[in-house]
Amino acid sequence: MGIRTGDEYRESLRDGRTIYVNGERIKDVTTHPPFQGVIDTIAWLYDLQHDPAHQALLTYPSPADGKPVNLSFLMTETAEDVERRVKCEEFRAEATFGLMGRMPDFMNALVADAAVVKDSFGKQNPQFGENILRYYELCRDQDLCLTHTLVDPQMDRSKGPAEQTDPEAALHFVRETDRGILVRGARMLSTLAPFSNDIWVGPFYPRKPGEELYTLCFSIPMDTPGLKFICREPYNNAGRSRFDRPLSSRFDEEDALAVFDDVVVPWERVFINGDIEASNYILGKSPGYALLQATIRGTVKLRFMAGLACYAAEAVGRTAALHVQAQLGDLIAQVEVANGLLHAAARDVVRNRREGGSLRALAAALWVFIPQTQMKAAEVIRQVSGSGMIMTPTEQDFRNPEIAPYLEHYLQGRNLPAQQRTQLFKLVWDMLGEQFGSRQLQYEWFYAGDPMFTRSRFYRSPAVEQYKAMVDRVLTGENTPPARRSS
Repeated sequence: MGIRTGDEYRESLRDGRTIYVNGERIKDVTTHPPFQGVIDTIAWLYDLQHDPAHQALLTYPSPADGKPVNLSFLMTETAEDVERRVKCEEFRAEATFGLMGRMPDFMNALVADAAVVKDSFGKQNPQFGENILRYYELCRDQDLCLTHTLVDPQMDRSKGPAEQTDPEAALHFVRETDRGILVRGARMLSTLAPFSNDIWVGPFYPRKPGEELYTLCFSIPMDTPGLKFICREPYNNAGRSRFDRPLSSRFDEEDALAVFDDVVVPWERVFINGDIEASNYILGKSPGYALLQATIRGTVKLRFMAGLACYAAEAVGRTAALHVQAQLGDLIAQVEVANGLLHAAARDVVRNRREGGSLRALAAALWVFIPQTQMKAAEVIRQVSGSGMIMTPTEQDFRNPEIAPYLEHYLQGRNLPAQQRTQLFKLVWDMLGEQFGSRQLQYEWFYAGDPMFTRSRFYRSPAVEQYKAMVDRVLTGENTPPARRSS
């Protein structure tokens, strides 16, 4: 089949899936008004693959039949292959300004990661490894759009799933059937769920002995019997124009609680069932394609936020002040550091694919540097915008001849007419003040889980002993450093 068009993508969503929004079951997600903007955006991304101007950048020939397939499925062999991935995924992230954390590229990359290390999935059962490879090929050649769900319901984070008051709340294995395994329970946070073709249930938090029933990895179609999604309130509310909500109207990915009500997972779709070692360590052995894609997207979003900060400050004349110039300059410098980390991350993937090893630069960029810099960027935008992000009349106000002249007179910027200045600060408000913007900040800060947990992992990394050894050389008087591969 190869790459799909936007229309083919839309049609694939009309499958009878069970989606609830605001207490109502949505029979056809493609016609639900709050969903129109993001479906249009994803359909446009699919159409871009067919554009002769971009197809060579965004696709490569499938090994199965030579038809063009999405390049984010590419298994890299060389540094040039990795650079192709970077350019492709950077282009698509730029198309969405880094605001869609679960655009199709991410899961494409994660499934490719899994396929590379398929033998590790198959240690407990060789069939599971073969399942992974066949599933990767299916996703690649049918151009599927995937979501994932990783996290147990947020009940009592001090306890594991088996220790909860209701140990059956978290998704768990119930029994085997002739057709596959029967599972029950819930997972969160299924971003992009209403707009995907399949859901990947993957490992995330480490599992402990005794939690084998909760140790699962599989993928099933969204219309699987017993599978239900309960969505949060959409942020793209009806009646708001692109002018008034420039981001919410296009990039609200949605998030959902995934409920598995006695769902049968076919044997060919089971990848892990009770194998704690595979669940805890398997993706850490992968090339890092998903981490690279996420780092690219996060870096692109930083560029967008830095540009928004500069634009907002210039619009109200704040850049005449030296301290504001320094504030903006510091932010730009941080973005340049992120750009450098992105190149280091790409080298990590090249080396890891060839010989295995560390993904420390990639993980540090994605889990620590990018989230904290995005928080800083948001604060800079807030400070330089001042009241401008609050005093924003609507598009309809500018169309009212009784008041439009007042707005044009009193709301003009230093170098912008009133309507353009208002549109800019509508963008600022959507990015920081609206539900969409608040979700963006929360999403990014907890992107890889609890930020304290992710940071503590670096203290337990081999790098600690390497750096302490430098101090030992001073204390012992040894001057010659040991030969070691650069990290």
